[in-house]
Amino acid sequence: MTNSNRNATSIQRTMDSSLSRTGYKSSARHVYWLIPVVIVLVFAVAWMARASILRGVAHLWVVSDALDRADAIVILGGRVDVRPFAAAALYKRGLAPQVLVSKAKAGPIHPLQLLPSQIELTRQILSKLGVPQQAIVEFGGDGSSNTYEEARAVLDWARISGARSVIIPTDIFTSRRVRWIFRRQLAPASVRVMVQSVAPPEYSIDDWWRHESGVIEFQNEVIKYLYYRLKY
Repeated sequence: MTNSNRNATSIQRTMDSSLSRTGYKSSARHVYWLIPVVIVLVFAVAWMARASILRGVAHLWVVSDALDRADAIVILGGRVDVRPFAAAALYKRGLAPQVLVSKAKAGPIHPLQLLPSQIELTRQILSKLGVPQQAIVEFGGDGSSNTYEEARAVLDWARISGARSVIIPTDIFTSRRVRWIFRRQLAPASVRVMVQSVAPPEYSIDDWWRHESGVIEFQNEVIKYLYYRLKY
């Protein structure tokens, strides 16, 4: 091959390489432009389907057991607008002969006697709903400050009473954490734990994201559940 032919071949290769790099850069620019478009499309689809997605997330999170007759129905502290009402309904269905009421630790307002304590209010609600006072049993000793302490208190009661099963009605988003901690703590006494999830009056499992209280309670419960799994 002559020098002129070799030079021509070299020039051609250089031009081909340059064109190849130019084409690659052009293709890369097109790909970079597509990335934000794809992201926007993904978010648009997610936004349009948000109701189905958020409803599905809640249904995966919330747990509720099939209920059988038990030795007692347990009312945990808090949500007096939900838990005593659900417990009274279960009692009237004949699912348990006793209703256990948690002794929540008294706050700074209690000594002033300006308002009824949580346990007094719970007793009043149960009585108004047809649960006789003799069927109401308080548990928790000097008072419980969280769900873990309530689970330990129910364990102590079960060991003394010989109970083998309890039903715990609770609001929907707390149901997963309540069932996990109670089953974990009551397992040594072979006590069966059944949890009934109850929708609060302000939102339901199918529209919780449309209500500020629903969003706050869901996100708080996710954090609490993870905390309980790590701590207990």
